[in-house]
Amino acid sequence: MKKLLSYFLLAIVVIALVIGVDFWKEKRLKHIPGTNEQYYKIVSLPIPDTLEFADEQVPLNIFYVKESLDRELSVNTYWHSSTLQLIKRSHRWFPMIEEMLRKNNIPDDFKYLAVIESGLKNVTSPAGAKGYWQLMKATAKEKGLEVDKYVDERYNVRKSTEAACKYLLHAHEKFGSWTLAAASYNAGITGIMRQMDKQNETSYYDLLLNEETARYIYRILAVKLIFEEPKSYGFYIEDKDFYQPIPTKTIEVRSSIDSWADFATEHGISYKLLKNFNPWLRQKDLKNRKKKIYFIEIPEPPYNMTHVARKTDDVK
Repeated sequence: MKKLLSYFLLAIVVIALVIGVDFWKEKRLKHIPGTNEQYYKIVSLPIPDTLEFADEQVPLNIFYVKESLDRELSVNTYWHSSTLQLIKRSHRWFPMIEEMLRKNNIPDDFKYLAVIESGLKNVTSPAGAKGYWQLMKATAKEKGLEVDKYVDERYNVRKSTEAACKYLLHAHEKFGSWTLAAASYNAGITGIMRQMDKQNETSYYDLLLNEETARYIYRILAVKLIFEEPKSYGFYIEDKDFYQPIPTKTIEVRSSIDSWADFATEHGISYKLLKNFNPWLRQKDLKNRKKKIYFIEIPEPPYNMTHVARKTDDVK
């Protein structure tokens, strides 16, 4: 009898635990945005019936075009943490990039090129390309950017965007196609033209290219689809979660600077904040022998706050 009672009590405890786990699981999931299905299902992703890049039709009726897009959609959708951060970060930089593209009559879709090139961060590639637009030193100088020991404007988002626009306009003039212009950003104008001549083809989608360039346009298209309809791919982000543009004021510098750290202190910010908003300053000082004008961005309150509050009396 005691043995039966023990089994009965044990059964009650197990049932209670199961009910409790289900209760707390259901309660927790209620606080997760969206349908919650994406948290435990890996599914094939929707591919639209029609799709354009820069107002040029993507031939999804070709099997390898559709399958190539499917691959990049899967990669970018199920690489959850990275894509989530990219969507958040894009809200800080897209307004400026979109403005520059409009100014130069370049299709808006090219903002996604910057996303796949750098993740909208100032990074350096193994080949030495730098900045949001991953410009090589020679290309940057050719497009009017200053690149030397003290200043590297490839790290200046606005100026590097202008340089990228110059390249894309030149490439479009050569090819008459924005898709080929985008592909040439990866393989070079000469590289794409060589393959077109060799293969007697005029469309990106008909060219046999190296792995990186062959995936390039599909990566852009995948990012475009996810960013334009994030919920369709399992990304539920509230407006408050996006990284917003940070207001700044501009300070003109016409002379040499002995210490950027002292300069930062004089303007009530940390050296870290100064470099965060002006990553194109590459040394602790600036030798400005030609008396060029440089525009230094300083964050406005409350974004100029440092860990240790600076007293007005301490500012030189």
